[in-house]
Amino acid sequence: RCKNLSVSFWNSYWMLPSDVCGMNCFWEAAFRYDYVKTHPSEKMHLAVVACGERLEETVTMLRSAIIFSIKPLHFHIFSEDQLHESFKDILDKLPYEGKINYTLYPITFPTESAAEWKKLFKPCASQRLFLPLILKNVDSLLYVDTDILFLRPVDDIWSFLGKFNSTQIAAMAPEHEEPRIGWYNRFARHPYYGATGINSGVMLMNMTRIRRKYFKNDMTPVRLQWGEILMPLLKKYKLNITWGDQDLLNIMFFHNPESLYVFPCQWNYRPDHCIYGSNCKAAEEEGIFILHGNRGVYHDDKQPTFRAVYEAIKNYSFGDDLVHSLLQPLELELQKTMHTYCGRVYKVFIKQLTKSIRDLYVRRSKG
Repeated sequence: RCKNLSVSFWNSYWMLPSDVCGMNCFWEAAFRYDYVKTHPSEKMHLAVVACGERLEETVTMLRSAIIFSIKPLHFHIFSEDQLHESFKDILDKLPYEGKINYTLYPITFPTESAAEWKKLFKPCASQRLFLPLILKNVDSLLYVDTDILFLRPVDDIWSFLGKFNSTQIAAMAPEHEEPRIGWYNRFARHPYYGATGINSGVMLMNMTRIRRKYFKNDMTPVRLQWGEILMPLLKKYKLNITWGDQDLLNIMFFHNPESLYVFPCQWNYRPDHCIYGSNCKAAEEEGIFILHGNRGVYHDDKQPTFRAVYEAIKNYSFGDDLVHSLLQPLELELQKTMHTYCGRVYKVFIKQLTKSIRDLYVRRSKG
């Protein structure tokens, strides 16, 4: 089925096979779930929490993960019950049988405090805090917000798990690179990690280590495990936190800094990295690896550069040539945004994407 075609692109020629590859997985735990496809295989686990009007955004994120990833992917999708049928209808039609599989879960919090957790920050957002306790049979997991787009294989961020030292249990990126515009160092009324805090929109976890660890804290001289520390933290700081569960994670890693692996800003690139001038040097050099369109920028006209990438991936039809159907039209749209601060550095938005597409076609050409 593979066909080679020559594509003239930026004054160079690539040989681009037009076939696609495939994956899948397994999950089991004493927990109610609505739907699961299973098949044993080497796999990566990706979790997302989707409530309210987040269906389209979540599906677009999942599509971006599917396009470039190499190893099988298992999606763990936590959503309100009324969204489950829509997720099934969409995901079952994807032409990647064997490459992906998924499990749908209800939104569930500890019974005695469910209402308090659900209203913390955005609806359902704090569900991520309970993933190590719910997914008891999952060793490692990549959690992402619904407004994430992968511009290179999930495999590459998954590989950070192998770089953890013996004390590290999770990996996240800094909230800011530039302290002068940092939120935590200017406004936080609670402890936070490092100089500018951490952003939890992309969170890689060794959940086996998380479940086993006893955490230092400022509530008791006794170290507490993950399931024991969450509610006391919320009770102590709920009047002082602004960003909900992300603030609780900052407090936790403030007291346990040896437990966190910090990855560079291009793995969690947000509007703050360009709207005040470009301040993610790693992205300038290598491109954006994971795009995080927080503040709703995929759905309004405030940051057209971010919206252009989102629309390009949302509208891409699986099986179409990625250069002609995604990359070239996207570059044309990005060039229209050069009147904005982020648009002035639009090439960082396609630098890694270009490499990811080239690498994908090379893999396909090799079989």
